[in-house]
Amino acid sequence: MSKIVMVGAGYVGLVTGACLSEFGHEVICVDNNSQRVDALRSGEVPIYEPGLKELIAHNTEQGRLSFSTDLIGSISPTSDIFIAVGTPTKAHGRRADVSAVMAVAKQIAPALGEQNMVVLKSTVPVGTNAQVHELLSVMRPDLSIHMASNPEFLREGSAISDFMHPDRVIVGGQSDLVTQRMNRIYRVLKLRDVPVLFTDWPTAELAKYAANAFLAMKVTYINQIADLCEATGANVQTVAKAMGMDNRIGGKFLHPGPGFGGSCFPKDTLALADIGHQHGAPQTLVQETIEINQARKSSIVRRLQNMVPFELKGKRICLLGLTFKPETDDIRDAPSLTVIDRLQELGAKISAYDPKGAEEVEAETGLVCAASWQEAVQGADAVVFLTEWNEFRGMDLDKMRELVEQPYVLDMRNIFAAQDMVEAGFSYRSVGR
Repeated sequence: MSKIVMVGAGYVGLVTGACLSEFGHEVICVDNNSQRVDALRSGEVPIYEPGLKELIAHNTEQGRLSFSTDLIGSISPTSDIFIAVGTPTKAHGRRADVSAVMAVAKQIAPALGEQNMVVLKSTVPVGTNAQVHELLSVMRPDLSIHMASNPEFLREGSAISDFMHPDRVIVGGQSDLVTQRMNRIYRVLKLRDVPVLFTDWPTAELAKYAANAFLAMKVTYINQIADLCEATGANVQTVAKAMGMDNRIGGKFLHPGPGFGGSCFPKDTLALADIGHQHGAPQTLVQETIEINQARKSSIVRRLQNMVPFELKGKRICLLGLTFKPETDDIRDAPSLTVIDRLQELGAKISAYDPKGAEEVEAETGLVCAASWQEAVQGADAVVFLTEWNEFRGMDLDKMRELVEQPYVLDMRNIFAAQDMVEAGFSYRSVGR
């Protein structure tokens, strides 16, 4: 089995490292945040991802997974070094910031040997693998540098399943050592007949962005169709079902809502648009997607204003669901943040609840969140659902009606059947229905 050094113990690094250790490899997750490493060593996982804590605990106990702050000391002569550090959008720009990737490359260069392979797991713009390879080659002219691009395709909330049962694995880099090592690393998946596609660096880099941007466009498309359904009296859920029955389209990512957020779609669409601009091949559909999605998030409060018969100033507005999707604590670019900002500008009183993201929202906005949905809706003049947590699907609607001050509900995720809400005494509006 392989000896793997996973540089970066964030979302991608932790999930990838834990899953590769489950495959039987010896994995050391390295991070320069000593507090994070200490927490992981003591069994605390700094992010919420279903099943991740248990997977880390099992493989740590089995001796296949460990954590360290010592990057150079973790590298052995045969280590495969995965770089899984963040590549956020640059401040006041669109380009992905690869400075952390380049910093890691500079740091590991002195420790490399002929049998080491460097794998970029981070999402990086086209040309980054070539830049890293050039940097390492300049710093270590005595070596043949073995590089691979191995983009991740993990959905927050189902990342472990996505890793264990992927649609495909993409590997950029076709040297004999890269082919041999990557086939060994993903041997478990190959035995399950998971396709492992070997290609060149730029193709692998671009495949990641192209896939995420396409899914983001799909989300944006069904949101616009939902608006048309509202204007014509059609039902977007039935329209989406009919579309999804076409095998050329498929039913995934055809669920209307408040707009996409999270760590991938916003960042990757911006980066792809920038890559197109830099290379003289404008990605106009992607650019439109970015603009439409931002407008979508900004329109939520206007929808609420059009629904209720009162000004929002001084009114208690309850927000249920704050993360950008269920089964995660991630609030990056979540529609809830846009809604909170706008409601605060209008002078509304905000109550809020989320099963996993409350702490992050409090740190980001200063808003104090409720400990339960019952506490959050108490005395509310309107309730807005922004994330489709399963906890909300099983809510006692009669109890909620008793707790609220006024019966207005804006459901941006189509969680409830309209008839059930009306029978419980609510004035209810959903999306595209």
